[in-house]
Amino acid sequence: MKILLVILAVVALLWLLRGTRRPAVPPRPPKTPPNSDAGAPQQMLACAQCGVHLPKGEALAGRGGVFCGEAHRADFDRAHPGS
Repeated sequence: MKILLVILAVVALLWLLRGTRRPAVPPRPPKTPPNSDAGAPQQMLACAQCGVHLPKGEALAGRGGVFCGEAHRADFDRAHPGS
């Protein structure tokens, strides 16, 4: 019985030491800086040619409104020369 208690104590000691030998995992850096407006929501605008919605920062301004690309801005200008 005495040997069983010694073996149990050694196993418990090894189990406790196993938890302290793990390497510390460094904390993950945040994906965006805390004071950054990179993730701030933007107003969505519709393309005057096709109606696709896109963020205000990606829209191209033109005579007839905003457009999703240079091709649609040119198509609108050709279709509405007097605007």
